[in-house]
Amino acid sequence: MLIDSMYPKSFASDNHAGVHPTVLEAMTAANHGDAPAYGDDTWTAAFEDKAKETFGASAHAFPVLNGAGANMVGLALMLGRYDAVICADSAHIATHEAGASERLLGVKLMTVPTEDGKLRPSDITSRLGGIGNPHEPQPTVVSVSQVTELGTSYTPEELAALAATAHEHGLRLHVDGARLANAAAFLGCDLKAVTTDAGVDVFSFGGTKNGALAAEAVVVLDGTLAHAVPFLRRQSLQLASKMRFISAQLTALLTDDLWRENAGHANDMAKRLADGLADIPDVSLAYPVESNAVFATLPHSASEKLLQRYLFHYWDEPAGTVRWMTAFDTTPDQVDDFLIDLRKATD
Repeated sequence: MLIDSMYPKSFASDNHAGVHPTVLEAMTAANHGDAPAYGDDTWTAAFEDKAKETFGASAHAFPVLNGAGANMVGLALMLGRYDAVICADSAHIATHEAGASERLLGVKLMTVPTEDGKLRPSDITSRLGGIGNPHEPQPTVVSVSQVTELGTSYTPEELAALAATAHEHGLRLHVDGARLANAAAFLGCDLKAVTTDAGVDVFSFGGTKNGALAAEAVVVLDGTLAHAVPFLRRQSLQLASKMRFISAQLTALLTDDLWRENAGHANDMAKRLADGLADIPDVSLAYPVESNAVFATLPHSASEKLLQRYLFHYWDEPAGTVRWMTAFDTTPDQVDDFLIDLRKATD
């Protein structure tokens, strides 16, 4: 019999988690009186200052509503009508944004197959053969996900190598940072090390998956691009009227390293889950655990039993690979209970 639980924990996504109490308090504190709309408020000004403190004086930060929107605004800054984006075939912009880049930006995604979700410099150069050829799309941007869709994290050195290769060939580097905090927490570095210091040009800073509510930001490090964000953000339907509530959340995450506390705990719970698989027969890790994602391969019969109690998704159903996600509010007891049920499901 599976462990009885009135409110079984979801391991399907860190989007399923609630709002961190400190972030909620920041929203409540902003909920007093009137304030100018569309970012002309003190909370947004405070976030912009905090972003410069976190990412460096060259950082221009713009709150937006969601991760896909952040990607569209960030990429649109760097793309023309005949340009293309080089990305991994597993990248979020290529797999889970319903073709938004192609439909809304009208650009070609030049995907590269990878085993671990991470691009290498050679992957960039492999897609540059058509530069200058009017019959070919023109790669202008390299986009990577941090963390990747397979749960792996780029080190600062790996990002710097990608940036150097991109810049050498006249391209810019974009980072989809929906789980940027999880990567930095796993790597034991600050957020600046995997963005500004690595040579990134534009990136998104994800808050929603790390304890916030509909709070993301586009951060521009190439100052020649920042002037266009207000217009593209509006055109892309990403300009929030009551922006103070988004800005207050993002400031809270960047204050006293709350981002690290939340992401680090989620990562620790993923490691606890992964470590607990070691002695369970017929269950194996599909990819290294370098964030708050655990990809495991197990018998379909076991997954179907677990799905009666828990929420999670198949990643590669024919292979039996599933994805389990942890969050800032996942508890050790919830992980341990899940492991107990997993052992029973594989008996």
